[in-house]
Amino acid sequence: MPAKKSGLEFSLQWPGDQEISSEIMKQVQSNYENLLASQVPGNDYLGWLDWPLEVESQLLERIEGRAKKIREEAELYVSTGIGGSYLGARAVIEALRPYGELKDNKPEIVWAGQNISGTYHAALLESMEQKDTHINVISKSGTTTETALAFRLLRQALEDKYGSREASRRITVTTSQDSGALASAAAEKGYEKFVIPEDVGGRFSVFTPVGLLPIAVAGIDIRDFLAGAAELAEKYRKDFEAARLPVRYAAARNQFYSDGGRVELFASFFPEFSRVGAWWQQLFGESEGKEGKGLYPATVDFTTDLHSLGQYIQDGPRHLLETLLSVKEPKQPLQVPATGEDEDGLETLAGRSFADINRQAEAGTRAAHLEGGVSVIDIKLQKLDPHNLGALLYFFMFSCALSALTLGVNPFDQPGVEAYKKNMNNRLF
Repeated sequence: MPAKKSGLEFSLQWPGDQEISSEIMKQVQSNYENLLASQVPGNDYLGWLDWPLEVESQLLERIEGRAKKIREEAELYVSTGIGGSYLGARAVIEALRPYGELKDNKPEIVWAGQNISGTYHAALLESMEQKDTHINVISKSGTTTETALAFRLLRQALEDKYGSREASRRITVTTSQDSGALASAAAEKGYEKFVIPEDVGGRFSVFTPVGLLPIAVAGIDIRDFLAGAAELAEKYRKDFEAARLPVRYAAARNQFYSDGGRVELFASFFPEFSRVGAWWQQLFGESEGKEGKGLYPATVDFTTDLHSLGQYIQDGPRHLLETLLSVKEPKQPLQVPATGEDEDGLETLAGRSFADINRQAEAGTRAAHLEGGVSVIDIKLQKLDPHNLGALLYFFMFSCALSALTLGVNPFDQPGVEAYKKNMNNRLF
């Protein structure tokens, strides 16, 4: 059986006579070569580059086995983490569920520790009282305030419900190999533990156990997901020309920024991509927003937000770059019904698919935005499945590293995040 291949396409449309300068392309090429040679700032966090190619089958078997156990026992699975500890998994799960990739929606998957809302977590505790529950807490240090607070709360609820021994069996930790509060707790309590690679940062961790366990619990084929990423990881290592798609994306973003652009919109007419946009937002926001530099990453859902932000996008300041993500082969054949009446003026659309109407809305919006002076980058998946989604996320990660390096910042640190933590902790402790 031939190996599956991802169908990823890229095109760039400027509203005027702009083009990517040769100087920026030279910078991107230099950064491409340095990235693959591990000669870049933050080079001790480059484990994600080859992880999809090198992940051990034994680890995948462990993840799949643990996920199978959770699926058999749990009505409710609580993934507890913040930022890169949950955004990637949630993006994949919520992109694929609507397309029927899963046999069922058991267990229900909910998220905790990504906020400090008492109301939110109190409602979660009520749900845990009524449903058989497993918890997965994800944190490299084990001391991130939001996640640690949630885990303290949820662990106590689990112990009250099942007793200490059974609660420990229902808790999985994804953390550092040996150091940190969670690693110590796992050793003491006997929690099942998966290791976060030390050379992979949170926002680049979706292909590690951080993302793979929740994705597997959702019933998604993690090997197919990894294969999509591995396909591009191998391809992009061949030569500069083989990496032309992430190269062009990184170059276009830097050209736009150097020309005075300041905001990039992640847009899609597919609501399945809403959480992919949230993951993308962290990826680029934390990687590039440093030293007074970087495009502001924002997300919009079309056509919904055309009725709120559409006016600003069309006629507001011309500092917007729109990255438009779509699927060439939607699976849902839903058609407009014929009613024999035309009170709503839509009878002429009877028999046409929603997918076709959505496609025309996308084409019309793209044309309007280009006419209005908005630069548009088109990224298209052949279809939305685990393999193509794995390829898409790897494409964005590789592009982001190149783009941030070309901007002149370290893609792999986040010094600004520590500022809020420090001030918050000074007020708490």
